[in-house]
Amino acid sequence: MVKQSIKAPAKINLSLDVLGKRADGYHEVKMVMTQVDLSDRLDMEQREDGLIHVEMSEGFLPADSRNLAYQAAVLLKQHCGTKMGASIYIYKKIPVAAGLAGGSSDAAAALRGLNELWDLGLSLEELADLGAELGSDVPFCVHGGTALATGRGECIEKIPDPPSCWVVLAKPPVGVSTGDIYKRMRTEDISSTSADAMNAAIHDFNYSAICRSLHNALEQVTLPMYPEIKQIKERMKASGVDAALMSGSGPTVFGLVKKEAKLHRVYNALRGFCEQVYAVRLLGEKQP
Repeated sequence: MVKQSIKAPAKINLSLDVLGKRADGYHEVKMVMTQVDLSDRLDMEQREDGLIHVEMSEGFLPADSRNLAYQAAVLLKQHCGTKMGASIYIYKKIPVAAGLAGGSSDAAAALRGLNELWDLGLSLEELADLGAELGSDVPFCVHGGTALATGRGECIEKIPDPPSCWVVLAKPPVGVSTGDIYKRMRTEDISSTSADAMNAAIHDFNYSAICRSLHNALEQVTLPMYPEIKQIKERMKASGVDAALMSGSGPTVFGLVKKEAKLHRVYNALRGFCEQVYAVRLLGEKQP
């Protein structure tokens, strides 16, 4: 049987501007996103019966039509008219509902992996366009690396990778609804300059400027609603990270650390305060 294995990395938002409400009900955003070395893995095997079957390493997660990777497989199959099917096993490492695009990255990995498994020959751009039907973060996850995202997040412009550093991720035990956060956005929360500053800092390969340019307009809504997230961010800063920010709509907070000697102090300080803590590297490269 033909088999394929592919990584699905998590992403963080180095900057997130909300520019206003769109006619279609979504918000216009401008974001700089990059990937980190914390990944799910999808093992795929071709099926001759045409069925799509998904299994998860975490039994509490849906493996049916509610699963984004399942939806991606069905969408790709219908789009190309292939009679092939696939069994997909997803090893979860990315925390669920964490603001790290775990589900979107799984969907993107399914699109990329099945494109090869079924020998469909679609380009990354075609796969990203399909992915936009599944979620705003999927096109970025298809392309990988580092990008400036506009529209509702689906318009991707590749930019250089930021300087290498460590990233400490900490997820408190709370769930955040992205839709609810956006609904609560007020006019005074709207921003439009941080993504440009971050883009410039990355192009200059200036780590200090990147740290200064971290910004997430959604923090103004999420942090007052969830004090645990604010506490983790404050603890992260107190422990010595170079800069800290909430990723996406939350609840995960990340801190950037240049020196490995400082990394262990930060990690240990957070492990005593929060169960889900990860020390990873910026990835910045497309996955094979």
